[in-house]
Amino acid sequence: MYIKKGDARNLEFIPDESIDLICTHPPYADIIKYSDGIDGDLSRLKVKDFLEEMKKVADESYRVLKKDKFCAVLMGDTRQKGHMIPMSFEVMKNFQDAGFKLKEIIIKEQHNCRATGYWKTNSVKYNFLLIAHEYLFVFRK
Repeated sequence: MYIKKGDARNLEFIPDESIDLICTHPPYADIIKYSDGIDGDLSRLKVKDFLEEMKKVADESYRVLKKDKFCAVLMGDTRQKGHMIPMSFEVMKNFQDAGFKLKEIIIKEQHNCRATGYWKTNSVKYNFLLIAHEYLFVFRK
């Protein structure tokens, strides 16, 4: 389901505490474009705006999920201007701030990641790992 920014992040058509399980793998802020100009496409937002919108997603997820049920969020991180941006942990905090309790963190290895020669060469030269994983956060209401 596609939810437009600013108006339909509110899932008012879904009654409170009526969902048994939520699984989501949100589009990462400004990393992989999911559309060409659809208004409100989260994949076209800068990190700061993406995280603000994910607060709304977390709040609405909490509202619609039944008590003692689970919400799973698959998220990764990014780099900008040579620095790590831990988006996944910011999203995790958004869900905790909405009221969810963190039940588990599962690390999923990424395959077929794209990295430029610069990053591959320097990761070997300076002994650091490239971003080649995502986090699956499992929350309980």
